[in-house]
Amino acid sequence: MSDDRWEDDGEEGDGSVSIQTRTRTKKPSLYRVLILNDDYTPMEFVVFVLERIFNKSRDEATHIMLHVHQHGVGVCGVYTYEVAETKVAQVMDLARRNEHPLQCTMEKE
Repeated sequence: MSDDRWEDDGEEGDGSVSIQTRTRTKKPSLYRVLILNDDYTPMEFVVFVLERIFNKSRDEATHIMLHVHQHGVGVCGVYTYEVAETKVAQVMDLARRNEHPLQCTMEKE
């Protein structure tokens, strides 16, 4: 079944040419979620946070925790703004509820 009114030959009835525009979607900006070192939060708690909130394996979480311990800061993951913001809030809430001064932040990649 064909319906000619849906076909477009690129020309209007008045002799002008129709122009199709393409909309390009821009990729969202990405943000690094960072955990900051402190002298009070137990290493095991940091590993727990990385496993629970960032879905890291025990080995990966331990590696990140040691990097934070030795270098003062470590990347937990890279996410869109909304996801990164949520992860930071989850870490801060979990740390506060467990009475740890652990700090988490995000920065544009």
